[in-house]
Amino acid sequence: MEDRIRQIFPQFDGASQALVGKAYKVAAEALAGKTRENGKPFLEHPENVALIATDEIGLPAECAAAVFLHEAMRMGNCDSIPDFPDDVVKMVEGLNKISTIKPKDTRLEAESYKKLIVQYSTDPRVTVLKIADRLEVMRNLDVFPKSSRDNKILETLMLYIPLAHQLGLYNIKREMEDIYFRYTEPVEYRAITNKLKATERDRERLMMEFIQPLKQELSDEGIKYKLKIRTKAAYSIWAKMRKQKVPFEGVFDVFAIRFIIDCEPDPKIEKDLCWKVFSYVTKEYEQDTNRLRDWITNPKPNGYESLHITVKNRRGAYLEVQIRTRRMDEEAENGQASHWSYKGVLHEEQMDKWLTSVRYALEHPGDGSPEDLPEPPSREIFVFTPSGELRILSAGATVLDFAFNIHTGLGVKCTGGRVNGKAVSIKEKLKTGDVVEIMSGKNQRPSPDWLNFVVTSKAKSRIKRELDEEEYKKAAAGRELLGRRLKNWKLEFPDDMIAEYLKKIRYSTQNSFYAAVADSIIDVNDVKTFIQDHDKAAALALDAAKEAEAARIEARSEAWEGRNATDDILVLNAKDLKGLDYKMAKCCHPVFGDDVFGFVTRTEGIKIHRISCPNAARLISTYPYRIQKVRWAESPSGGSFQGTLKVVTGIEPSVIGRITEVVGSFKASLRSFNVSENYRNGTYEITMRISVPSNMELDKVISQIKNLRHVVKVTRV
Repeated sequence: MEDRIRQIFPQFDGASQALVGKAYKVAAEALAGKTRENGKPFLEHPENVALIATDEIGLPAECAAAVFLHEAMRMGNCDSIPDFPDDVVKMVEGLNKISTIKPKDTRLEAESYKKLIVQYSTDPRVTVLKIADRLEVMRNLDVFPKSSRDNKILETLMLYIPLAHQLGLYNIKREMEDIYFRYTEPVEYRAITNKLKATERDRERLMMEFIQPLKQELSDEGIKYKLKIRTKAAYSIWAKMRKQKVPFEGVFDVFAIRFIIDCEPDPKIEKDLCWKVFSYVTKEYEQDTNRLRDWITNPKPNGYESLHITVKNRRGAYLEVQIRTRRMDEEAENGQASHWSYKGVLHEEQMDKWLTSVRYALEHPGDGSPEDLPEPPSREIFVFTPSGELRILSAGATVLDFAFNIHTGLGVKCTGGRVNGKAVSIKEKLKTGDVVEIMSGKNQRPSPDWLNFVVTSKAKSRIKRELDEEEYKKAAAGRELLGRRLKNWKLEFPDDMIAEYLKKIRYSTQNSFYAAVADSIIDVNDVKTFIQDHDKAAALALDAAKEAEAARIEARSEAWEGRNATDDILVLNAKDLKGLDYKMAKCCHPVFGDDVFGFVTRTEGIKIHRISCPNAARLISTYPYRIQKVRWAESPSGGSFQGTLKVVTGIEPSVIGRITEVVGSFKASLRSFNVSENYRNGTYEITMRISVPSNMELDKVISQIKNLRHVVKVTRV
């Protein structure tokens, strides 16, 4: 076995070979008797993957050991890997997790699965090893049955080719693309590859003819350079043919001649030399100015620097020429300025930073350990339904968040779940890779406590909505309960008093208050006590106000004695309401029989006010010399007066008809009638103006309306 390890990994020193040999032995024992679909030992697969990782990518011995141990655990009878370095164990765990990913619909969820692969790669080399594994699979697609082969081809296109592109593994990316192309479009693949083979000598001849007239001039200038032909991959040519809708011959950059100038990495020297080569090329050959791309003066956002020009040679053929320095070429091929950043690959800033660290780890294998590199993005977790459907949630998400993510109807009924087969509560936090099954109950309802542990916006918004709806239902029941009790107690609870009570008990809304009444959190007897205490205090205040008002009126009446003829008591007769001597004030609408007084205005004669008018106190105290004592005649003499009533009722349409019937049953007529609905309080607010001969008739109307069912309050305005 030691000879086999030395044969496969001759580049490793003794310690590294010993580490790989130890892992190889574990794999050989665990995979004994296992074969691939072509009948060859399965051990061939990890051997090939390890060779790709070490020889073609340049990963260290620890990565080769991780490959063997991973396959021993995945396909063999190995359950644990003791006595291996921590970084090897960490890589094995990551590879094991990735191997459990079974995309349900790769085409629709490619970005999600790609993120999941990265999420499992806590050691950044894990993603690279998985790409190496997929390259080995693609190189041996013939050993798989057609159904399995088709799935692997699709996964490679949607997941692994974009990842290789992001990591700057361009050779691997191009090879996987060409293999995909060969299997999915065999006719087009053969046509393009055959044309590339047929024109290979032509390309070499064109390059030699191209450089021949430039050699001497470049040599005389002392410019040292290397010339390289870059031939486009078959898949890339095919993709451009489809995008531009042109034949093979219409793709101008099937190949490019690249100048790689050898000079010191000084920005000014580099730019001067690139433009000097450009001047010699364009002096010798006709340039297509429309296809000039100057990324020397203005590098691309990712740092890519190069001059791209298209020229026509003496045969009339168009050639693409790229001019760059050795430093620029190294940056473009291997460094952080690789073109994955501007090729339309979806990425996030945090993931880009992490992928850059992977590239740095590849390019500087001795500079720092994996523990020094940043962790992959952790703002999301990836969990699965029992059927294998992938769901992405915010980090810290719980079983309840997952239930709402599946369906909001399932979330509101969620009672718990099973995570990886184990029963857990709705508060259980999930982690990437969990398989979650939701349990529900038809009697389950959201509670305010749920908002304390869910983290996803979808769950929070639906829970709040459900709580609001539940509170509204409870509020309706509580309002009905309290209204019924108040009616029995013959008590009123107007809006201003409700606002005062809510402030006292520290409730922000009427709905929450009524819901608390329905839940018996607030005792209706406490509300009764508050209303009674409030009414007593209001009655005492009213009595005091009346006494004060009576005293003021008495004082004014004493002042009226001894006045001139104009101070005589004015006798009011209903027939003279429209005369010039006096008018009824609109602020209080006096009716025959009301306690009234007259106020001498400057332009409208005498206006008659009720003694209880809201403006009475101000007029009497401010203008005592304009107050006129008045009294009614002994009878209204057939006149009529208008009064305004405000009626508050429950929302019951029939009550409106009964109110109008009451008005019609007395010596009264309806002049206006307005109804508005107060959904907040669940009431009708009715304002009506009626014509009556006296206040006695008006009092009868008010009394009868108060006795109607559903009527809460009647006041004269």
